[in-house]
Order: sequence, then structure tokens, then C-alpha cells
Amino acid sequence: MLKCFSVIRVANRYTKSANMVLGGKQMYGCQQNLISPDTELAAILEFICSESHKLTNCGIYYARQLYFKTRKIVGKFDLEVEYKNNPHFQALYSQASQQILRSVAESFKSFKELSKLFQRGELKDKPRPPSYRKNNGLALVTYPKQALKLIDGLIRIPLGNTVKRWFKLDSFTIPMPTNLKFEDIKELRILPRNRCFYVEFVYKQQPVSIVNLDQSKVLGIDHGINNWLTCVSNVGTSFIVDGLKLKSLNQWYNKQVSTIKEGKSQGFWNEKLAHITEKRNRQVRDAVNKAARFVINHCLDNKIGTLVFGWNIGQKDGADMGKKNNQKFVQIPTGRLKDRIAQLCEQYGIQFVETEESYTSRSSFLDNDALPVFGEKPEGWHSSGKRVHRGLFKTATNFLINADCNGAANIIRKVAVTLGLDLTEISRASLTTPQRLFIWKNPTPSRGGIRQV
Repeated sequence: MLKCFSVIRVANRYTKSANMVLGGKQMYGCQQNLISPDTELAAILEFICSESHKLTNCGIYYARQLYFKTRKIVGKFDLEVEYKNNPHFQALYSQASQQILRSVAESFKSFKELSKLFQRGELKDKPRPPSYRKNNGLALVTYPKQALKLIDGLIRIPLGNTVKRWFKLDSFTIPMPTNLKFEDIKELRILPRNRCFYVEFVYKQQPVSIVNLDQSKVLGIDHGINNWLTCVSNVGTSFIVDGLKLKSLNQWYNKQVSTIKEGKSQGFWNEKLAHITEKRNRQVRDAVNKAARFVINHCLDNKIGTLVFGWNIGQKDGADMGKKNNQKFVQIPTGRLKDRIAQLCEQYGIQFVETEESYTSRSSFLDNDALPVFGEKPEGWHSSGKRVHRGLFKTATNFLINADCNGAANIIRKVAVTLGLDLTEISRASLTTPQRLFIWKNPTPSRGGIRQV
């Protein structure tokens, strides 16, 4: 009944705890499993997610009206008091209904804090109050550990008293994953997405054995499309995580959507679209997890304690590279990959540094060109080298090196003085012959899983 395809990603509710794991705090993980329900279970899941959707809109309505008429933000428990007699509240288990309304209150609290940042000029775009969910939708349902029971390998999930009166049904069950312990589970979520249902288990994560890492050893990462991640270290290693297969998947998906929607209304959606969308999303999540694992395993194997990721904030906003290039660039989830790498760095005790990457591709690392910040380029600045071919960079001394490796090395150089890093071990050899790693051709990455291809 359960198909497990993704393991251990940090749950949003517990991000604060996860980020403080190195300070002795408990870290939490989240395992997402696909449910393959029978007809009866599918009806139950659709019902509770539908009631969650309706209750969410009720909470949003009250919070919006309160804000527009009084400019006050709803309190954490105000919605529970207001809607405790609401039929949608009573249709669900009480603790699940409370979680739904508290999430609405938290979203309005976030809106308030973002508004303060905007008024102080610390936020570019003006935030808007949370808006209503679309009609006839399904929404997330969350159950705390207190509401759950384990009976003969099945997790019993309770339903509301109203459902018990209507349908003579007080609960339903989900198989307990064999790789988790019931006592470690903190909460369970039912997540509807693209006409599928998933169950998410938020659980206490067992502490990992921290490897003795050296923070003077650093790995620089330059992201792209064909070469999704280009990584260069100051211990003489370099490798590229291939992105061509992921780009191909996105291209196939976009062609399929365009063909199916041809001649249809703008909001058209059917079973086939839901199926191919969910398949593409699973493949993307798999690619993100595997690519991040390549990077982290390389750091652990080479005792690298610092990771520098080149990233320009808002780089995809208003991208104007033509229709085809925009589609390739915007739909590659590099931001999610960066966040996943940052999460794993927290878990393993690796220092994660994010830096802007302006002029790193144009400057020559081997010639020690200056690296100005975007908008602050000195008059008369020019690079000592140049790109002579796609992926090939020629230095002032006519050495040919990999252009993306040159960019990754320059990304390290952006923060080398601040972090006190020694870059003498970054040689012309490591910039010329990087290893290329294929996400779906190699076995699932494990410690020491990088090999020459």
C-alpha cells in the first residue's frame, strides 16, 4: 500500500531545530511515502483533504476580514475559538482541525513580519495577505503523534465525531514504514498532490557520526544547465554533475503538456496531465537528492569542511534569454538543490557559504584577475582570458581550461580572503580534466561513489 521513493528531507515545521543540531538540539527528518489506496481508503482521504481545504478557506476569510476592517492580525488560537462549531472543523479530528487553523494564523503572522520588512526597505516586493485556495481543491491534513496509535504494524488515524455519526467510521489505517520506529514519529501528514496521496512522517533523526573535517579545505560550486553543478576544490579535485538528462526530462514534459492542452481552455486539467506532472516531479526530487549526495560525499571523503555556493539572488526573476532558454533555465530547480546541500551541510558539520557570482565566468582564475561585484566594475576593467568555444576558456598564457571549472574556482576566490583559504592547490590539471558524474547512470551514490566516467 505504501511506496517509499524519497527519504530524509528536513520538514518545514522543524527547520529551526534542524539548523541547531550541531548545538546539541534534536534534528528532525521527514519521509514521504506514496499511498496506493483501495476504493474505500481513497474516499476517506479525499473527504478529509476536502474538509481541510474548506476549513482553510474559512480561516482565511475570517483573518482577511479582520485585517481589512481593523488592520489587526489574527491570533494563534483565535480561529479555533471562532470555528469550533463549524461543520468542517467537526468533520475532522479536533487536533487536525486545530493544526489547520493555526497554519492559517501563522501565514498571516508571516505576512505581518514581511510587511514590516517592506516598510523598512529591506524587502523588494510588497507582500500581499494570504489569498483563498481554489474551489473544489484538496489540502494537507496534519495529525500530531498524540492522536496516533500503532496496532499490528498499522498506524491508526482517528476521524471526527461527526464522521463517526454519519458513516459509523471512527478511524482508518496506514502501514507503518519498516525503516522507522513508531516512538520516533512526531507527526503524520496526509498530502494530496496531482490526484495522488502521500503520507509524510516527521520523525526524530538519529545523530550522524560527524567526520573530522578541515575547514581550510574548500569546495566551490558553479551551477548551470548542461553542467548542473561544477565543483572545484583546493585539494586538487574537480567534478561535474551532468544536467543534460534533467533538461531532457523537462523538455519532454513541456512538449507533452503543450500537446495535451492544445485547443483546450486555460484551466484544463485531466488525469494524464496529473500523471505526467507527478512523474516529472518525482524524477526532479530524485535528481536533487542524488546530486546533493554526490557533493556531500565528496566533501566527507576528502575531509572538506567548507563549501562555497555561487548564487545571485533573484537571478530567475524577469529572465529574458528567449522562450526556449528561459524554459530550460527557470524550470531547473537549482534553488532547491542549493537548499538541500545546505541542509546536509548542517547535518554533517560542513560550513556552508553562499556568495554572489558576478564576473566569475569572465575572469581568469589562473591569471588572478580582479573580481568586481555587479554594478561596481572599475572603469577599464577587462579579463585576461576569454571563452573561445562553448565550455572552453583560454587564459592570457594560452592555456585551455574548462570554463565552468574556471568559474567555480573564481567563486572560491570571492571569499578566500574573508575565510583565510589557501588556493595554491587548485592546479591547471584540476581545471582542465574534471570528472563527469551522471545522476541516473551511476549507482545510487554512497560513500566513495564518485568514479571517472
